[in-house]
Amino acid sequence: MGTEHRIKAVSNGRDLEFTRQKLVQTLLREVPEQGMVDTDLDGLALFRCNAPVTCTFSVYTPSLKFIIQGNKILELGDREIAYRPLSYVATSVHLPILGRVERASTDTPFLGIKLVIDPQEVADLVLELGDKAPMAGGYDCPEVSCGLCVTQMDLGMLEAVKRLVQLLETPADAPILAPLARREILYRALMGDIGARMRKFAMTDSQANRVSRVIELLKDRFCEPLRISELAERANMSESSLYHSFKQITRMSPLQFQKKLRLHEARRLMLAEGLEAASASYRVGYESPSHFSREYSRMFGLPPRADVSKLRGEQRGVPA
Repeated sequence: MGTEHRIKAVSNGRDLEFTRQKLVQTLLREVPEQGMVDTDLDGLALFRCNAPVTCTFSVYTPSLKFIIQGNKILELGDREIAYRPLSYVATSVHLPILGRVERASTDTPFLGIKLVIDPQEVADLVLELGDKAPMAGGYDCPEVSCGLCVTQMDLGMLEAVKRLVQLLETPADAPILAPLARREILYRALMGDIGARMRKFAMTDSQANRVSRVIELLKDRFCEPLRISELAERANMSESSLYHSFKQITRMSPLQFQKKLRLHEARRLMLAEGLEAASASYRVGYESPSHFSREYSRMFGLPPRADVSKLRGEQRGVPA
């Protein structure tokens, strides 16, 4: 058993690397310059970075994100999550994430794939699988809550992702084959290590699903005053239960979640639209520019004007 197991492991490792290299070549052709490309395939985006990036902010949507080459660190609330080549992240709700690319160069760029998923897709497939879907068991994701978890791709998942991406080179086949490849990817995620966590959000009356509705509300109305009682009513939960479940999923309280969305949107307004700090603070819901400046400095380490000047210097020639 020992020798046979080792031979099989070596063979699987070679197959994984061979398939990964094939996918790398396809990605290099499809994304010849650094940046993100939204493709013609439903929900599929490709990204490339030719140099390390210190810090970028984004709100992750429900999606699967695959790292094909390079390393990336994600910060979610009080947790730091590393993912490396042939790992992927499943995000079940909208989450404010800080990310940094640690390993990338012109010769060996960072390459990744994002596939947006509709939670209803997950729910429909869970219903179809019925008792065939594995129950929660031996897998635990100690680094993060169930709102975001990371695992390694196996050969079946990698080949399914490769088939989907390669359809960009044969667009005549895409209308028929892309939905099949997309469905296979979702199926393999649900049947794999993190499937049980994904299924929590597909259960209509689960606490995870209720919290996801609150997150949607906060994302759409983060500029408005936060009322925990209104959020709890929306989730049909007690305030204490909502607070506990929300923090378990997002690694932050509702107030911290709202504050992060506000401050990063203000940062974007100053950086991309040239707003002054006071104007940006009012735009995102602050009543006092001085209060905004204090919270901004605590989060980013510099006052608004100094931080934006620093970011503009860093981002010359480097995509967000």
